[in-house]
Amino acid sequence: MTLAIDVRGLNKSFGDKHVVNDVSIQVEEGRICGFLGPNGSGKTTTLRMLCGLLTPDSGEGRALGFDIIHEADAVKLRTGYMTQRFSLYEDLTIVENLQFTARVYGLDRRRERVDAALERLGLSSRRHQLAGTLSGGWKQRLALAAATLHEPRLLLLDEPTAGVDPKARRTFWDEIHALAADGLTVLVSTHYMDEAERCHEIAYISYGRLMARGTAAEVIAASGLVTLHGEGPDADRLAQALARVPGVETAAAFGAAIHVSGADKVALEAAVAPYRDRGYLWREVTPTLEDVFIQLMGKSQDNVQ
Repeated sequence: MTLAIDVRGLNKSFGDKHVVNDVSIQVEEGRICGFLGPNGSGKTTTLRMLCGLLTPDSGEGRALGFDIIHEADAVKLRTGYMTQRFSLYEDLTIVENLQFTARVYGLDRRRERVDAALERLGLSSRRHQLAGTLSGGWKQRLALAAATLHEPRLLLLDEPTAGVDPKARRTFWDEIHALAADGLTVLVSTHYMDEAERCHEIAYISYGRLMARGTAAEVIAASGLVTLHGEGPDADRLAQALARVPGVETAAAFGAAIHVSGADKVALEAAVAPYRDRGYLWREVTPTLEDVFIQLMGKSQDNVQ
């Protein structure tokens, strides 16, 4: 196993706010790792430390075999980084943006590389369209083309599909899996549970601390969570009342149904028992990633406090 990312004990503070707290993470080459957590949990800061854009206050590690602190420039040259906000020039066309990116990296065969990127991401027919006139999905494709134009070995994506329609998201993920199949390592932050499930593995960070790591199935199994799925008249409206019952860690509406979760199955069954005689049907189901992540958020403490 060759590790593309191998960092230990990363810490970063801004003023009195400890944004990243003793984070260690390893990602094997050619794997897609989903990076999840609430807003303000330190995901973006961690990504920036991994690619040399920020220097950790403490900790150590390597990315692509290079020291992330002392060889940051070497890491940057071999890493593609797609920011959360569209950061290319909106008053340039698609092809002009990519030509500029190619010159910044000092690439040879610039025209050939740009044409290949346009073709791969379905941008050829729009090559002369101004970037500022593109929809969110097309801007996303352009940003991905720019981030991979120099053929990086590591790709960092910061919530790349926020605000993009489902079809565009699926097309994007198909391309990410194709890149990973060619050996590219991908670390992607996302809030979408369906995207997390498309990753080879996931890491969950909450308010600076890494709280869960592994495949989706491993994270769910390690949570020790028991989930009951309830159906019946206005079952989704029971969440507020059930959330206050001892033994219930989370209660959330799932469409017209409800998911009630906790670590103690006996206590959980006792919590829903009063509703069994009121026309509600309850059955145990496998917890979803969302169930687990809501539980993890409840166990973490906001680092602003």
